[in-house]
Amino acid sequence: MKEIENIELTYLNVSDYEELKKAMISAYTSMPDAYWRENQIQTLIHRFPEGQVVIKVNNQIAGCALSLILDYEQFDDLHTYKEITGNYTFNTHQPDGNVLYGIDVFIKPEFRGLRLGRRLYDYRKELVERLNLKGVVFGGRMPNYHKYAAGLSPKAYIEKVKRKEIDDPVLNFQISNDFHPTKILKNYLDGDTDSNEYAVLMEWDNIYYEKKNKKANTVKKVVRLGLIQWQMRSYKNLDELMQQAEYFVDAVSGYRSDFALFPEFFNAPLMAENNHLSEPEAIRELAKHTPSIVQKFSELAISYNINIITGSMPEIKEGTLYNVGYLCKRDGTKERYEKLHVTPDEAKVWGMQGGTEFRAFDTDCGKIGILICYDSEFPELSRLLADEGMDILFVPFLTDTQNGYSRVRNCARARAIENECYVAIAGSVGNLPKVHNMDIQFAQSMVFTPCDFAFPASGIKAEATPNTEMILIADVDIDLLRQLNQFGSVRNLRDRRKDLFELHKKSPGSIN
Repeated sequence: MKEIENIELTYLNVSDYEELKKAMISAYTSMPDAYWRENQIQTLIHRFPEGQVVIKVNNQIAGCALSLILDYEQFDDLHTYKEITGNYTFNTHQPDGNVLYGIDVFIKPEFRGLRLGRRLYDYRKELVERLNLKGVVFGGRMPNYHKYAAGLSPKAYIEKVKRKEIDDPVLNFQISNDFHPTKILKNYLDGDTDSNEYAVLMEWDNIYYEKKNKKANTVKKVVRLGLIQWQMRSYKNLDELMQQAEYFVDAVSGYRSDFALFPEFFNAPLMAENNHLSEPEAIRELAKHTPSIVQKFSELAISYNINIITGSMPEIKEGTLYNVGYLCKRDGTKERYEKLHVTPDEAKVWGMQGGTEFRAFDTDCGKIGILICYDSEFPELSRLLADEGMDILFVPFLTDTQNGYSRVRNCARARAIENECYVAIAGSVGNLPKVHNMDIQFAQSMVFTPCDFAFPASGIKAEATPNTEMILIADVDIDLLRQLNQFGSVRNLRDRRKDLFELHKKSPGSIN
């Protein structure tokens, strides 16, 4: 260490060949003839100069990394080294391919222990991100496997290495650099007797990869949320209520929000005109307004260029009363969602039934989920949505007491952590003295995040003032979720013990 004056990562040059050859011979002592010929190095540099790098210590080659870009779909997962390299001609390299395939990486023995290999792997990862490739793939050697081959299969050997029961310096190093083994490759590299000619197919996924899209539109990475903390007040009619709704849509769209989230049953004030009826009759009268409200919200979504989550409202379908909402997208399309778990009060007072269908929704800001109030207190639902790729969970709610609000708040906060997603909750405040069963409301709208270094330590991105009519604007970065999934202090989704339990969604037709 005291003798090191400089360390430099640089592109491989043809003039480096003789030094490179000597470095390879010293690195692969068990395969003395395993070095690249000069014409092969010339070909690699000519076809893909960015993929060939060396690391120099005091201007002396200490290590090297060579790679190709491949259209990986053209190869079987059980390929050989000869197939990948086109029988060492490198004619398999395709500049418009989708993965970076590592064909060689080594560090000279006297320079090992300086974490120089990590620098080479980090360069490959950065190159993959810059070129928008799916990831890095290579066949990893198992140089100590020959010592255990008589008693262990390659799979058993890898498991023992992962559990630190066996030391394999190459495999351990690759796993510690976030590569994961996916398959055993038999007869991979001719002459690799140390590995019994086996290799492990190692992969690193580029979390920023974007599939090339021929359409002009792109999925946003930083998404702005507009939460509407709605004041319950008397309205003369539907037009007056929707004027207030448009006011808030206008307000959040003025800040260029991508979503506007309304609370559960925000239209309940309209029941005042039917307060002379029984509660079940009054809410069924309210349900008659739902088609008009949805149509108006769809028009607002288009004209204000914003995706609107309509909270929820009663709807009668085939004679049954449901609590539903609509995602009105700015492209004019609409998606329907249902409250699956109705509260005892909703069932007892109104005769409301729980829905049966739920799923994640595709939007121009990625995949989102929507759970109405009580549904957020059932962790299985959000976990299933997370398995479908949900990045943001929206929870429109209505609670009358602090107890009820605390249940929604605390459960929503937990959903953000366990599903590595953002959770936005929006509720109503105030009171409705002329509407039975809807007397008082308590709310504090909030945006929750996972709890890790890239996020607020409290897991709270933004919070409204309790019990005050207002809007809440917050930006959420989707790329931070990708980083969390791969490199977080804890990784809740990746670390699930699927060998012990599983969770799956039944088809609607199979529900009794």
